[in-house]
Parts: sequence; C-alpha cells; structure tokens
Amino acid sequence: MRTPTLEREAALWAEGRVAVVGLDEVGRGPLAGPVVAAAVVFPPGQLLIEGLRDSKTMTAAARERAATDVREQAIAYAVGAASVREIDRLNIRVATALAMRRAISRLPLPPDHVLIDGNPVPELGTEHEALIGGDGTCMSIAAASVLAKCLRDRLMRRLGRRYPVFHWEENKGYATKAHLDALDHDGPTRHHRASFAPVAQPRLL
Repeated sequence: MRTPTLEREAALWAEGRVAVVGLDEVGRGPLAGPVVAAAVVFPPGQLLIEGLRDSKTMTAAARERAATDVREQAIAYAVGAASVREIDRLNIRVATALAMRRAISRLPLPPDHVLIDGNPVPELGTEHEALIGGDGTCMSIAAASVLAKCLRDRLMRRLGRRYPVFHWEENKGYATKAHLDALDHDGPTRHHRASFAPVAQPRLL
C-alpha cells in the first residue's frame, strides 16, 4: 500500500509557490447526505502525520488520529459542502465542484497552486492540477480527503441516530442492502437525494 509523500508539493515550493492547496471531496456516491470537500495547506518542509493514506483505506480511528495531526500541522485548512437540495438541483458533479469552491474560498490565504485527486473539474472555476490516484500519493490531497471524510462521517452518524432504520451510522448513506431495504419499506427522508435512481425509483419488494 502506497504512502502519500510531499514530492509534488516540494517541487512547487521550490518554484516559490508557498500556498499549495490539497483539495478533495467525499460523498459523491451515497444516496443520502451532503457532499463534503476539504482544502489543506501545509508549511514547506517535512511533516509527520502517522498512518496518513487514502482515507478510504483507513480505519475510522486512524482517520481521526490523522485528522488531528493534519489540523495541528497545516498552516491553513477549510471545509465546504453542498446540500442534498443543491445536489438534486444542480447534479452531483456541479454540486461537488460547489463544495470544493466553498472549501477554497474559506481558506484564510489565497492559493498559489491547487492539487486535486482524479480528473480535472472544469466547474471548479479555479486553475488546478489533477493527479490520478492523488489521494493515495500526494500528502496534501490525502490530508484533505481525511478531513472531509471525518466531517461527513460524523454528520451521517448524527443523522443515523435520528433515522435509525437506515443504519447511516454504519453505511454513511451508501446503498447497502439494509439501507435499500429501509428505503423501500419506509420511503425517503428529506436527507435522501431524490435525483438518485434508487431513491426516485424504489425497488418492488
């Protein structure tokens, strides 16, 4: 399993770009809840964030420990989200870009360079560099992924206590069998994404 490094950031710092922003999102695929993005800026130099990897490969406890280290060592970080209503109105791609723009806009300093995971996002409206697999190779992106996932998971656990039939504290809104069965039996809540097919077209039991 690969460990993220500061290789790309170091090259940019050497060019004089100090505010290198790692940007990532969590929650494009679930049937319920917002999409959340985070932006992280580390100081130039070496960092020690134990166990930091792609957030999807980490345990919940490891993510929380890494998130604490990220917040302590970053010179700036911020989060942004797009609501279920915005996802349904705009579509998930545009809403994801909106959450990312909000995260960048809440940083206390302007970015010199933005690194994101995956493919370019034209709707972001900010010049950026897309790194395929960046959440597993680039420390700033991995850190943003961890912050975004920790925040979204906490939100879904809180919602899960209000709507226990959907088991959101376990599935975080993804389309598990338990979630789909409850959706078919009890119908959607206001936190479900009505534009997503399993919500709009429930199965016949």
